[in-house]
Amino acid sequence: MNTIFGLIITVVMVFGGYLLAGGKMGIITHALPFEGMMIGGAALGAFFAGNDMNTVKHTMGDVTAVFTGAKWKKTDYQDLLCLMHELLNLMKQNPVEVESHIEAPGESSIFTKYPKILKDHSAIELVCDTIRSMIMNFDNVHQVEELMQKQLDQLAEDKLHGSHALQNMADALPALGIVAAVLGVIKTMASIDKPPEILGGMIGGALVGTFLGVFLAYGVVGPFAKKVKDIRVEEHAFYAMIGEILVSNLHLNPVNICVEVARRHAPSRVRPTYDEVDQAIRNMKRAA
Repeated sequence: MNTIFGLIITVVMVFGGYLLAGGKMGIITHALPFEGMMIGGAALGAFFAGNDMNTVKHTMGDVTAVFTGAKWKKTDYQDLLCLMHELLNLMKQNPVEVESHIEAPGESSIFTKYPKILKDHSAIELVCDTIRSMIMNFDNVHQVEELMQKQLDQLAEDKLHGSHALQNMADALPALGIVAAVLGVIKTMASIDKPPEILGGMIGGALVGTFLGVFLAYGVVGPFAKKVKDIRVEEHAFYAMIGEILVSNLHLNPVNICVEVARRHAPSRVRPTYDEVDQAIRNMKRAA
């Protein structure tokens, strides 16, 4: 909602100010389709040329996320804490049994309680790989922790590819606007024998290219890139919380302490309270 509201304010203030200052929309509306085709087409072509298909797909999903917000909600963080509480308790009681859950999470009676988490390949892979390493009795606890941290770092880097691609596009748009404007000037110079009022309209149309490139860069694509980055950074806290609870368990803390350490790592906007988590775990135990 904030994104749509912000775009509306930007468009209304820019074009409203132009009209109130006595500007005419005729020149802009006449030139806009052609300038937009040149600038938008060049930006899109450069985007495809500079990124692989995996990044292209991620970026499309990122643009959708700008309007829908972060994937993980408060209830998802609470579900994650319950999931990890159950897994770690089982691992302490029966390490052999927990192995069957991490080897086939899609068939696990524990993982299937949380379908949204189960559908996220990155979260399931992080949980299962780390617990598998713990069960394998790595001699060095810090080695497991280091492996998990590298996995988290790689995940964070992968999630930001879309933001970087959008920011690169925003950086290129002003220059592409100049390209469109130069082409407009070339067209104008080829018609130098026309009356001044016609030449003025052609020059005005050429300058629409510069305006459009700068406007799209700083008014649309740049803010989108920033929003995508903020969303992905917030979502990474979900995976980092998995890391926190497993690291705490590696250092032989009680499961309740591990859960509380992880809970405090959640972003404040979506962090469940201690009482909410405690009640959810009690309900889970009663249901079991």
